[in-house]
Amino acid sequence: MKKIAVFCGSSLGFDSAYKEAAIALGNEFVKRDIALVYGGGKIGMMGVLAETILSQGGKVIGVIPTLLEKKEVVNRDVTELIVTKTMSERKVIMSKLCDGYISLSGGFGTLDELFEGLTLSQLHIEQKPSGVLNTKGYFDYLLLQIDRMITDGFVKPSNKELLIVSDSVEDLLQKMDAYQAPEKTHVINKVVKHDD
Repeated sequence: MKKIAVFCGSSLGFDSAYKEAAIALGNEFVKRDIALVYGGGKIGMMGVLAETILSQGGKVIGVIPTLLEKKEVVNRDVTELIVTKTMSERKVIMSKLCDGYISLSGGFGTLDELFEGLTLSQLHIEQKPSGVLNTKGYFDYLLLQIDRMITDGFVKPSNKELLIVSDSVEDLLQKMDAYQAPEKTHVINKVVKHDD
């Protein structure tokens, strides 16, 4: 993988372990010569991750919508900055630029982007790995929710395998490198005619 999109919080959270995880991921990107594709911010987890990579000469591509392009938020020091009209356009561009997705600790936006990537894989629109860095068990309850969705018949058990989970940066990237997308299964749609 040459470019990975990372989704994470615009806050740092209350535990320094989250910031340390962002720094560790940034260091590993530099070591592996992986370019970061991210939300273009200079605050919170996003800012720490981008700065870690930029400070070592790594490549960072920021993609930010106009509504967030405020002086105190946008990172103008990135290698490349792409400004989009909408949040939806931002997602499309990030998807086109990257070879895979990683989610770090974050809020609603992070979860939105995580599930967007998983949904694209589930529908075979993309064949890219989606991973979460499960720092301090941050995603444990989310994984339990996915299990509940499977138990209650809303998600196929095989689709849980679309999500790569690890609490180690090195292990997560190794698993993502080794990822094999599931083969597409063909579903025959039957048209049922009803008599009037």
